[in-house]
Amino acid sequence: MSAPLQVLIVDDEVHARTNLRLALLALPGWELAGECSSAAAARACMASSHVDVLLLDVQMPLESGLELARELSGLDSLPLVVFVTAHRGHALDAFDVHALDYIVKPVDERRLQQALERASVLLGQRAIYAQALRKFTDPAPGYWSELVVRSVGRIDRVALADVQWIETAGNYVELHLPQRSLLHRSTLTELARYLDPREFLRIHRRILVQRSQMLGVRQIQEGSYVLILQNGHSLPVSERYIAAAKAALHDQRRSIPLVQ
Repeated sequence: MSAPLQVLIVDDEVHARTNLRLALLALPGWELAGECSSAAAARACMASSHVDVLLLDVQMPLESGLELARELSGLDSLPLVVFVTAHRGHALDAFDVHALDYIVKPVDERRLQQALERASVLLGQRAIYAQALRKFTDPAPGYWSELVVRSVGRIDRVALADVQWIETAGNYVELHLPQRSLLHRSTLTELARYLDPREFLRIHRRILVQRSQMLGVRQIQEGSYVLILQNGHSLPVSERYIAAAKAALHDQRRSIPLVQ
């Protein structure tokens, strides 16, 4: 029988820690590694004890849970982070630091169980999780060949060579793959810094396209163009970028006549 997984509760409020502890004790397979009232105390606990999952309060005096989460990329053994917050608005902040999940106070036992079940599955992918967090907090120089995409309860490693095009989707970018699409927490401008311009071309302020997917350009009306992809999909091309799109197609010897 495998040893119970270790959970550290970090919250400055006594009753909040008590509620989490009682809910945790009712769940099999998990064990309380400790309770801390501050980020500093949590840091000391993690230095001396093994921790698999942090149940981490977002708002704490002196040092917030978000600040502690950002620091975790430097740890050799990276615990998964589940934020516990009184405000749903902190969900986006949780995504910014690659938290595994977030739970809204008052904590529901079933919701806690769901978050810990997700953690149990992803603990086997801890190295990928660590890579995602490190890439976010301290991007390596040079162009990326893959992207670690995290959504609630799931981590995907995506080869950029498989991405056909990328477009802005609110606070995210949408990665279009042959069989599916994934949302990644980034702006298009930020992500473009790490994409090889020999592989990706901007054709619109909201769209980057994989050069190898480009088939041809058509003019649909005065000053309005679309790019045809190998899969038959069409994407809008801004007049500002039409010359670059035509030049890329010419270089690849795949251009087709413009339809006047």
